[in-house]
Amino acid sequence: MAPARVVLPRLLGAGAWPKSLWLDFLRKPIPEGSRLSSRTFGSAPAPAVSEPEDCSDFSDRIIKEPLKQPDFFNVKELFSVKSLFDARVHLGHKAGCRHRFMEPYIFGNRLGQDIIDLEQTATHLQLALNFTAHVAYRKGIILFVSRNRQFTHLIENTARSCGEYAHTRYFKGGLLTNAPLLFGPSVRLPDLIIFLHTLNNVFEPHVAVRDAAKMNIPTVGVVDTNCNPCLVTYPVPGNDDSPSSIHLFCRLFQTTISRAKDKRRQVEALYRLQGLQAAESGGPVDPPSPGTRTGVQSRDATALHLPDTDSSQASS
Repeated sequence: MAPARVVLPRLLGAGAWPKSLWLDFLRKPIPEGSRLSSRTFGSAPAPAVSEPEDCSDFSDRIIKEPLKQPDFFNVKELFSVKSLFDARVHLGHKAGCRHRFMEPYIFGNRLGQDIIDLEQTATHLQLALNFTAHVAYRKGIILFVSRNRQFTHLIENTARSCGEYAHTRYFKGGLLTNAPLLFGPSVRLPDLIIFLHTLNNVFEPHVAVRDAAKMNIPTVGVVDTNCNPCLVTYPVPGNDDSPSSIHLFCRLFQTTISRAKDKRRQVEALYRLQGLQAAESGGPVDPPSPGTRTGVQSRDATALHLPDTDSSQASS
């Protein structure tokens, strides 16, 4: 193969343009609007599309608002250890059915039945609800999955009431991993999968738990003492057989998702109102965080405007 220094003069001489015109064309700077974008793989120049900075800044400020507080959605007040105990969340299976990865979450054993530590359950449940609220706040798709026929109607109604989706029938293997082939290239996978039961009808791990881990989809799952919590992103140790405990978990997830969506609408309305006020006043106005009182001044701020009574009386 000929070196580049030899090939370039041949190409310049073989073209229809003279050599001087080719050199002038190569020295000419490329216009800024005709440069190829980093996401464009074609040979044609990409049109310069400028996104409005106000819209992007508006959405970024709305998304970053919940990150300012550790418990922005107040999910800690939705339950207590006593409510978990009353719903029989602490009751596990027999000691012979215990999974070895669930031993750190077991408080003890009574009459051959494992007892789940509710202190750890409360901590993990708060983390799971907080993550679920953040996904719902960002308008993510949440999918409720269960294979227990006893709670099919309850789980489907829970998903319908909060505007999300549920899958309580037979889960075909590869439904998530081969989704582009089964449903088309434009299909969107769920952003979060909530497992009310991580086992199927024959007490084997649910296929969706494995497929979600393969597709890097975050999962929240209620894991009993006979379940494997390793592939679940946010495991919640608890009883998944008692109707009272499943009703409690469904109510908590429904309330959390609905609260997050309402919070998103409130924040959008607040920022939109502040934007209108800034447009009328002619300057940017930083909106306060939701839940803060804007009409009440602090003691330090009011103390700056108070006159010094002692000095005034001494001067008089």
